[in-house]
Amino acid sequence: MVDGVAAKQQELAFEEEAAEAASGGVSGGGGSGGGDGRGAEPLKDLIDENFLQYASYVIRDRAIPDLDDGLKPVQRRILHSLHENDDGRFIKVANIAGYCMQYHPHGEASIQDALVTLANKRYLIEGQGNFGNLHTGDPAAAARYIECRLTDLARNELFNDALTRFVPSYDGRKREPVCLPVKLPLLLLLGAEGIAVGLSTRLLPHNFCEVLEAQIAILKKKRFAILPDFLQGGLMDASEYAKGMGRVKLRAVIEERADRKKLLIREIPFGTTTDSVIASIEDAVRRRRVGVKAIQDYTAERVQIELSLAPGQDVKKTIQSLYAFTQCEVTLSSRPVMIRARRPVELDVHEILRHNTKRLVQILKGELEVELRRLEDELHRKTLVQIFIENRIYKRIENCKTYAKVQDAVRTGMQEFKAQLRRALTGADVEMLLGIQIRRISQFDIDKSRKDIAKIEADIKQVRKNLKSLVPYAIRYLQGLLKKYGPSYPRRTQSGSFETIAVRDLTARELALKYDFEKGYFGHGVDGDLRMECSSHDKVVLVWSDGRYKVVPPPEKLFVDKDLLYCGVADRDRVMTMVYTQHDMTYLKKFTFGGTIMNKDYLCTPPDSKIVLFLDEVPEEIYVKYKKAKRLRILQQVFHTADAAVHGPKARGSQMSSKTIRWIGTSKPRGWSDKKSGPRGALMDFV
Repeated sequence: MVDGVAAKQQELAFEEEAAEAASGGVSGGGGSGGGDGRGAEPLKDLIDENFLQYASYVIRDRAIPDLDDGLKPVQRRILHSLHENDDGRFIKVANIAGYCMQYHPHGEASIQDALVTLANKRYLIEGQGNFGNLHTGDPAAAARYIECRLTDLARNELFNDALTRFVPSYDGRKREPVCLPVKLPLLLLLGAEGIAVGLSTRLLPHNFCEVLEAQIAILKKKRFAILPDFLQGGLMDASEYAKGMGRVKLRAVIEERADRKKLLIREIPFGTTTDSVIASIEDAVRRRRVGVKAIQDYTAERVQIELSLAPGQDVKKTIQSLYAFTQCEVTLSSRPVMIRARRPVELDVHEILRHNTKRLVQILKGELEVELRRLEDELHRKTLVQIFIENRIYKRIENCKTYAKVQDAVRTGMQEFKAQLRRALTGADVEMLLGIQIRRISQFDIDKSRKDIAKIEADIKQVRKNLKSLVPYAIRYLQGLLKKYGPSYPRRTQSGSFETIAVRDLTARELALKYDFEKGYFGHGVDGDLRMECSSHDKVVLVWSDGRYKVVPPPEKLFVDKDLLYCGVADRDRVMTMVYTQHDMTYLKKFTFGGTIMNKDYLCTPPDSKIVLFLDEVPEEIYVKYKKAKRLRILQQVFHTADAAVHGPKARGSQMSSKTIRWIGTSKPRGWSDKKSGPRGALMDFV
């Protein structure tokens, strides 16, 4: 099997170019491991060559869908197998998987999984039995217990053997289609996900009616826009979709009960299940991010998850918390990569749709040409039969002794009516006439034959008319699909815009950080004095009395010793006010922390300093009382901080005084006398 795959890949230009590039890189490397590299290069070349073949095989023949029909190889082989066995009745999935293994070399498990996925998308395969549950994530029943068949949409719009190119299967025993003549943009209808070697793709599914309407707009040269649509329903914000090159936000549909004590989740986002949503809610409850006391799951055919709110919880805030901290809101990125002309390309959904629309016109043209040839052959055949019977040419063969003379008699007789024929008489035509049964000759209805011929001529005229005006014909074709199948595929996902949720506001009091002064520990897992409340999304700045500071995530239990002076939510632009002493001199400094690296120690004072006042605001005045000393006449003083400039954390600040400070604060202490205050404190800038 591997040899067959390798032989199939060797004739493709993609490997040849990749091998040339790889060989150029190897030859320029000069060997590996030093020395002359003898004995290493052959193995390296072998690995490089086989890896390139494997990588290109996985990209093109397994994981990435084709741009023309929108299918991966396993999906194409499943549909081809169903088409070959289609008699309108259901077939066991196990039987189809076994039949498909004639074309697909990777085992029945991958075939069964791909078939179940296609059936759950509901466009191409109709299932009977337990095919799993998209909402709960429950798997399908065993392949021997479930049945499937092509939908009417797939049966009519996916296959045409006359327009399909076939190649030998992997073992050469069968012929499989290279690409199906699909007249629908399946790549956008089904969506796709795949991971290959060094390459991945994700296309989100779109609504059937909207995609076909966009194709009509393309044919009419009008503007169009399409957005994803998901079977699970839900809410969608596609403001960043960027024609499939961006992302979408999806939310669950959450309803409020009449008693305002319960919430009901009725639809969940694409890519989630009820189990994953409930697990995310339980995790948020444990982290005290969502105030829910009980969860009940009543999901069956439709999603129904009931949430009982904790006492005192606000309904609107709880819904916002569910969107912010659980899988009730998810973000999906889209990266549309597909195979075009045996090479991977990246196109936006508008380019994909334009390509599929152009291909639709080409397929319709091919079908019309095939139909025209069939009608002309049928007209020629009926004309021959009518002339043969109506003019009793069959009587001329009664006296012929040999079969060659019989054929000559028919040719001679039909030659007289050459002007009525559409084309020259062939040997096959003569054999057809000689094969007419006597009973048919005796019951031949000339009037009916003439009516049939007239109808065929009218059909030929209509086909030729359609060939001359392919675009209007394609528009009518798409409108017919919309009328026939559109009601079966309504939009399920509601599109709109989401209001921004302030996550920090919702979790502003999520963590209570405490300080155990006796043991020197700080964090939300510490028993001690409450110092601050914050969110788990915040960063905390810690300042010690010696001027050391550090920015950390909210800790559970961090040893900070007994000289922790300040803790607060880190804000690089907030202006801090600090008074510190160094060598019998006191300085005032206003500064911002600016940018910092997490968990790294910094200094906001010179070495051998001690902070005597630290504030995360700028007070209007600072009151100072000095220690009594000989010849000291000024014992108290007021400093106005407006005179000080804002600097960085490494600046020295402004000189306040050389006196020894007994007390300092931002409000007048008891016993303060304005009459005894010295002059306004002068600040000298020592930046």
